[in-house]
This record gives sequence, C-alpha cells and structure tokens, in this order.
Amino acid sequence: MTSPPSPPVTEGAVLFRIPNVDADTKTWYQIQGPHPSSTTPLVVLHGGPGIPHNYLLPLTDLARTHSIPIIFYDQIGCGKSTHLPSRKHDAGFWTVELFLSELDNLLTHLNIQENYNIIGQSWGGMLGACHAIRQPSGLKKLIIANSPADMGSWLEAANRLRSQLPDDVQEVLNRCERKGKEGSEEYEKAMMVFYERHVCRVKPMPADLEESFRQLKEDDTVYLTMNGPSEFNVTGSLKTWDIRQEVHTIKVPTLLLNGRYDEAQDEVVEPYFRAVEKVKWYRFAESSHTPQLEEREEFMKVVAAFLG
Repeated sequence: MTSPPSPPVTEGAVLFRIPNVDADTKTWYQIQGPHPSSTTPLVVLHGGPGIPHNYLLPLTDLARTHSIPIIFYDQIGCGKSTHLPSRKHDAGFWTVELFLSELDNLLTHLNIQENYNIIGQSWGGMLGACHAIRQPSGLKKLIIANSPADMGSWLEAANRLRSQLPDDVQEVLNRCERKGKEGSEEYEKAMMVFYERHVCRVKPMPADLEESFRQLKEDDTVYLTMNGPSEFNVTGSLKTWDIRQEVHTIKVPTLLLNGRYDEAQDEVVEPYFRAVEKVKWYRFAESSHTPQLEEREEFMKVVAAFLG
C-alpha cells in the first residue's frame, strides 16, 4: 500500500506592528495541505513560551491523511519570526496580550478569522484558552493539549514529579538552583532526566524536538522573561497566571489532551474539564508531555475524530 502524497506547502511572513517597537517585526508561518479557504484549517500554537513549532510538525500527518490545512507559525521572539533579544527581562513587553494580538493579526492576514480551529500545546494551550475566552466568532473547535489552567497547580505537579527523581539528580538541581547556575551543563544534564520521564519518553529524543530545544538555547528571551530559568522555577510574568475563574466562558467544543506521565498531570488539566460546557478529555496511556511524538498514530486518530 502506498502512503498518501506529501501535502503542498506554502510559507510566508506577516508584518506585526508592536507599539513602541521601531523595527519591522514579522510572524513567520507555514501552511501544510490545501488552501485554508477550502475547509476549516487547524492553527497550531506552540509551547514555551518561546519554543518554536518544529516539535509539532507531526501534525502534518493530518494534512496528508485527512486533507486538513495545518497552519504552523513561530510566535514573535523565536524560530523564524523576528527576535527581540533587547527585550529580555522586559515583563511589561512579553505579555499574553501581545501573543493574542499576534494571533489575531495572523488570522486576519490569512483571511480565516471567520472559520478556523485551534490546537495549542503546553503554553500554546494556555494561549488558545485565553483566545477562546474572548469568544471569537470564527473559532469553531479548540484543542488544549498538555496545558494548565493556572501556574500554581502546574508547579505543584512538576515539583511532585521532581521529588520522585533519583536523589543524586535532585541534589544537582537543588545545588545549581541555589547558586543560580541553571544554565550550566551539569544542570541541563540533570534536567534531561526529568525530560526523559515527563516531557518526551522517546529515546533518542526525536530530531524535531531536539531542534526546538536547540533554538530555545540559542535565544531564551521569551522563555526566560515569561517563565523563568526552568520548569520548576517560574519567576517570570506567567508566575501568577490563572484563568480558572474564566474558562467557563469557553463555548466552543473543546478537547483536552494529556499523558499519563505528563508534567500536566490530571489535576492540572481538570479545571478545564469541570468548567467548559462542551468538553471531552483523552489521556494517552504511554505518553508524557508530547504525545504527538510518543503515540503519534493514536494522537492523530483522536484529533482527527474530534475535528470531524
């Protein structure tokens, strides 16, 4: 049996004007599959913040097998979009509102603002939820993958999982954090033990995820400013982020996804399930934070069935 042909690919960049930024800033995007006007496209919001789209490229399977237009883009500050390293540590600049405006700008540029679906992964799911709370008329369906509804429960779950790491790994993490050496090779090696358990359990690490992490290491402006130095030490502008009292206003059909070994443990995802009116929840039995890589075939089946 022959596999479906590779979908057509279109790339571009849209000007995104930001107040008090003199330089032209652009959002890079890529469309895989048929033209978005032919059927409802799926817009992909990557995580981080500041971890570019590469690790989500398996979603191209949906373009190949179901002729769904898949729209990837790199949020401003990372990947192939404009980088602004001079704004590192500027919490007043890197806000959820900035990225909501960028998303609206992209939807308008592509002329799909009245008909689109969204899948957001990790931080992308947080962003997608914030977008859906505004009840935009064109959003038809929402997928929130591996995402919290508040940072407090995320940190509680992450630190509980951390406490289950080998003692020598915990010792390295604790010592490096006390000394402010989260950027050291020793710390990164210890973090990799956590990643292999709770971010991606595929060994060796898939090339697309490796590439996203490589680019994050090259420019961590957005991640450091909004999140902080590590998964366990959130000191950035998202530290107090909490939309639990607002998620009931999400009115579109919503699919929640997480993995058994996920950083986004069940209690992290549950507020969405309790509050969103039209909601389904699927947990991947053999996955952690990246089921699109860990259980790729099952992931595509679940997403395709939801999108209909």
